[in-house]
Amino acid sequence: MVTINTADLSPAQLQNYMQYAIAPRPICFATTIDSAGNINLSPFSFFNMFSTNPPMVIFSPARRVRDNTTKHTLENILEVKECVVNMVNYAMVQQTSLASTEYAKGINEFEKAGFTMQASVLVKPPRVAEAPVQLECLVKEVIHLGDGPGAGNLVLAEVKLIHIKEEILDEEGKIDQAKIDLVARLGGDWYCRVTPESLFKVAKPLTTLGIGVDALPKAVRHSYVLSGNDLGKLGNVEVLPDAEEVEQLRFDPAVKDILDATIGDANNRQRELHELAKTLLEEGRVAKALKVVLLEG
Repeated sequence: MVTINTADLSPAQLQNYMQYAIAPRPICFATTIDSAGNINLSPFSFFNMFSTNPPMVIFSPARRVRDNTTKHTLENILEVKECVVNMVNYAMVQQTSLASTEYAKGINEFEKAGFTMQASVLVKPPRVAEAPVQLECLVKEVIHLGDGPGAGNLVLAEVKLIHIKEEILDEEGKIDQAKIDLVARLGGDWYCRVTPESLFKVAKPLTTLGIGVDALPKAVRHSYVLSGNDLGKLGNVEVLPDAEEVEQLRFDPAVKDILDATIGDANNRQRELHELAKTLLEEGRVAKALKVVLLEG
């Protein structure tokens, strides 16, 4: 493993490593306005939600690495403490990138990028009509992290109104993750797209107490077949099955075939049982997979 001291890197080098490693990052497509009424629209991937009570998002218009200047978004927010955070989906990603061009102050990126301005209800900056979700926000605080090239400026924005396009909602009126078609930033020119094919669920142990990987037998923890993800699934169950439940599995046809074919061959028996368990885990049958790996010769 390569170890790098951040003090030995230039801001540009450090930014490159961090942006490639800390990814994907959601995109804050921020609309702001200055005291003279000039509108600015710009994307930022130093962005996320940090609280739901109060509902707060934070994004960071960092100082430019090349010349240490500040961005119009930051200058506007210091004058008018309001913004709209427009979420970016695949249908608008190319236009969003175009809006990141550093046009002169007073140039409206809505017009340059071909977006439609939609009047906000509560704040002065307009919304991006094409965005699937638009958050009207009041800026509560701006925290300056430094005065050198690449230094961030954390904009703490409280969400006051949420606008959602109906076509991305499910039957219960909630956002359908497969319909919103979000994109995210990676390093350099790279982006990624959240498609139905790339989505997967991970059971979250919020109300349950998983037994933990350390509760699994040593042979399972050090399996040559089971991956760390597999062990994580097994360790997320609430209780180990009792011995009788495990023994009953010997009569399962797939298990019986393995046991009969590997009499006197402990190594292959363990490998084949773990391969069966891995298949069961891929099918979401965690409870049965756990019983399989708990079987002894």
